[in-house]
Amino acid sequence: MIKRFLYPIVIIVVGFGLAGIIATTGPKLEQQPPPSRAPLVRTWKAHSQTVQLSSITYGTVMPRTESDLIPEVSGRIISISPAMVSGGFFRKDELLLKIDPLDYEVALEQARAGLASARSELTNANRAHDRQLDLAKRQSASQSQQDDALNRLHFAQASLREARARLSLAERDIARTSISAPYDGRVRSERVDVGQFVTRGSPIANLYATDVAEVRLPIHDEELAYLKLPLNGEESTHHPTVILRARFAGEDHTWEGQVVRTEGELDPQTRMVNVIVQVDAPYELSGNRPPLAVGLFVQAEIIGNRVDHVFVLPRSALQANEQVYVISNENRLQFRDVEIIRIVAEDVYITGGLTAGESICLSTIDHAIEGMLVRPVIENEGFASS
Repeated sequence: MIKRFLYPIVIIVVGFGLAGIIATTGPKLEQQPPPSRAPLVRTWKAHSQTVQLSSITYGTVMPRTESDLIPEVSGRIISISPAMVSGGFFRKDELLLKIDPLDYEVALEQARAGLASARSELTNANRAHDRQLDLAKRQSASQSQQDDALNRLHFAQASLREARARLSLAERDIARTSISAPYDGRVRSERVDVGQFVTRGSPIANLYATDVAEVRLPIHDEELAYLKLPLNGEESTHHPTVILRARFAGEDHTWEGQVVRTEGELDPQTRMVNVIVQVDAPYELSGNRPPLAVGLFVQAEIIGNRVDHVFVLPRSALQANEQVYVISNENRLQFRDVEIIRIVAEDVYITGGLTAGESICLSTIDHAIEGMLVRPVIENEGFASS
């Protein structure tokens, strides 16, 4: 009877003993702090550098010198140069076309004959005048005879001058029947062929020089602060370098030019000023680079000032009110006013307000307050944003 009551008690005691052993020898639970609610932000380590500022713009290649070819005499074309075709190249003083000179040769002979006649008439007038002067000394000539002789002499002198002028004009007309190139250049367009009758003063071709090409580039007035441009119209010793880029025949090519002047007016609507870039020998071939042909559309990078101690940050670093969020060593936000010199594409150029080595927040934080705790991840040291 005693055993019936003793067994349950033994079992309960053994159970409590085993529970105590398990409690003392089993794993212990460690208390974990609650998860941080600070936002995860991308950061950028600031470092200063020396940057070469530049301005990107676009324009079309134009000739510096362009002119219409206009005959100064009328006549029929009897010969024409092979270069007188659209796109043809020619050298300075090269004969481009010849006008039939027959009529002008006849006029030249007439002018020569007229000059000979005028000289003969002047010789006779001089002799007659001298006789009248001799007779007047002997009082054998009347005053009217002396006046007639003097008038005849003056008329003969005037006729000689006129004959010389006619001869000079006839010689110039003969020379003008041969039309030569005024410079080394290229034919843009032509409207003439052998056998065609051309009229004095009517354009027959359009030419342009190939010694220098120009590109007219619009620049916003704010960009002028970064460029050393000749703005006063005077001759300047500093001509900013310009790198021209274009894609031609499936490849990218570059040419180098210089800013030589700015146009005199600022567009009041666009706030743009046009600068003129010149490229020497644009048709000179270099390797596989094509010529800088007139009409080619190019991208131009105008090299500007060099500035020291500049922080170049991603544009996402710029927060509201053009401030930058700096993350302190305690991972807390600091609102920082900075001096921005320019924004280009996805880069912000800053010259004041930062210190090298500081962490800059690149993320947009809703309802950000100064001193707010964040969890930074450095992007320019291996972090790849998702």
